[in-house]
Amino acid sequence: MALTYSNPMQAGTTAPAFNLLDTISGKQLTLAQLASDKATVIMFACNHCPYVQHILSKLIAVANTYQNKGVSFIAISSNDVKEYPQDSPSKMQQLAIENHFTFPYLYDESQQVAKDYGATCTPEFYIFEANLQCVYHGRFDESSPGKSVAVTGQDLCQALDAILAGKSIPEPQHPSMGCNIKWKAAK
Repeated sequence: MALTYSNPMQAGTTAPAFNLLDTISGKQLTLAQLASDKATVIMFACNHCPYVQHILSKLIAVANTYQNKGVSFIAISSNDVKEYPQDSPSKMQQLAIENHFTFPYLYDESQQVAKDYGATCTPEFYIFEANLQCVYHGRFDESSPGKSVAVTGQDLCQALDAILAGKSIPEPQHPSMGCNIKWKAAK
């Protein structure tokens, strides 16, 4: 595991479109099908990352709360499953079912979606407004494994609350940090 920080996405950047396998339903899903007319959270995650595991239960609770307010949540795993089989679609489905995900858990086999978003780590969070323009790219909160700070989802929740209230996103936006995305070896 290499500790990696996210690279900022320019505010106002349009969310790159995608068509990916939802490991829960087995269907191909697009951003257009999943986006909300209020706000859409796209998060890069994976099964084995201790940073994702550290926030997972609170993340699911936050997603449930904000989905009830019309916010869409989308999780995407882009890891190389040949080298990291615990992140395979079948294992993704198992994790999602066991943890009662209420949002799709998409598999980016080609890793092109991660590249399109400029994603570098798991977990990594993006929020797009109704017009799919980026307004937030950063961390869930300041907690991390081994740190005695409670997992709250504060940074993500503050940004979502601002969007839902029609206000500006609080600054500064802190980068996400976690495991690096496990890129496939160049051919």
